[in-house]
Amino acid sequence: MKKFIPILFFACTYLVGSGSLFGQEGWKMVKQIAKNIMPPKFSDKNYTITEFGAVDDGMTDALPAIRKAIDLCSDDGGGKVIVPAGKFFCKGPVVLKSNVNFQVSDGAEILFSPDENDYLPAVLTRWEGTEVFNFSPLIYAYNVKNIAVTGKGTLNGQGSKNIATWKSRQKPDQQLLRKMGTEVRPVYERVFGKGHLLRPAFIEPVSCSNVLIEDVKVIDATFWVIHPLCCENVIVRGVRVESFNDNNDGCDPESCLNVLIENCYFQTGDDAIAIKSGRDNDAWRVGQPTENVIIRNCVFNSKINGLCIGSEISGGVRNVFVENVEIKSATDAIYFKSNLDRGGYIRNIYIRDITAGLVRSSLIKFDSDYKHESKYNFPTLFKGFTIENVKAGTVEGTAISITGFNDLPVQNVIIRGVDVKSAQISTNINNTQNINIINVTVNEEKLIRH
Repeated sequence: MKKFIPILFFACTYLVGSGSLFGQEGWKMVKQIAKNIMPPKFSDKNYTITEFGAVDDGMTDALPAIRKAIDLCSDDGGGKVIVPAGKFFCKGPVVLKSNVNFQVSDGAEILFSPDENDYLPAVLTRWEGTEVFNFSPLIYAYNVKNIAVTGKGTLNGQGSKNIATWKSRQKPDQQLLRKMGTEVRPVYERVFGKGHLLRPAFIEPVSCSNVLIEDVKVIDATFWVIHPLCCENVIVRGVRVESFNDNNDGCDPESCLNVLIENCYFQTGDDAIAIKSGRDNDAWRVGQPTENVIIRNCVFNSKINGLCIGSEISGGVRNVFVENVEIKSATDAIYFKSNLDRGGYIRNIYIRDITAGLVRSSLIKFDSDYKHESKYNFPTLFKGFTIENVKAGTVEGTAISITGFNDLPVQNVIIRGVDVKSAQISTNINNTQNINIINVTVNEEKLIRH
């Protein structure tokens, strides 16, 4: 797995691998992928932050004690850094080191500072898919191994007090960073942070291996909630996200290899899960896809999308397996999106056993020209999708919407065993190749694909 270090490697184009697995065969890969995803193991030594001076009054800065505990734990070969029950104020980022399990106990709450100056100096990350030095995420790790954030306590980003409100003022910085990425400006020149308005993510391991995020409750996030970036062997399990600010995606694995997301509850102000791999030619330079992702036994309740792949997928996304997910509410329930700036590919996607309640736009949607904001002509390859056993209540828009391009149609799609009780429009299908709609019922009428 390539580490997240800027390199001059241009890889965009459309075709990857020796062909798309199609139909049921792909599910045979799940057991093998799961075997390669193992939780990190830790020493049984414990380091409780109150023993290092932390006070549980919700006002005294606990960060010096947390840092001392993490440093000693890692230096001693690893173990658990324990946040006991109580309220602890954290005036800056928690930075994890190798072999540390940061355990937030049941009854504990960490209140992160709402002051952006506490998240300096700037650190290496991606922001909406483009490499940048920006404010540190609230929980950050870079190029370490065997790390975890666990426990049944609460992580409170207090984003609504300041940082999460920046969206209406971010456009100049957003446009400047995108211009730098498109021009492939050296990453060391892309220093934002102080004086800028790019919101940092909440939990973000970067270029790490063997990552576990388990059982914690996350509220009031600053931006994307859980954002593993360029990591290998990632498990997000039993997490509960209740965060409703702008762009509060629940979990966004980006350019990662071997990811398991299971038994989670995402109630979010944006997408529940959005799988990504970087934006435009800045991501082609890095050339790192997201691949081998398993998502199962989760509940989504989203202001925007349920399961989303895109739109920042310029490094490619492949081998994604989703099953047994309840989407209580979403704008688009199952959504694949890109545009003519992105290039890359979305391929070998398998989805089954999905139930959806209220869908405000489309139940299943393929959008090759998302937002129609493209300036170039690098279409994304959409190839190899099997979506089956999906049941939906009310779809206020289109049940199945698939739109490709004449020159690069959406290819090799099986949609089977879908039942939509009520939809305004049954299908909208344009510029496709080898689309198979089998045993699909909308408004009590069986669809026939000619």
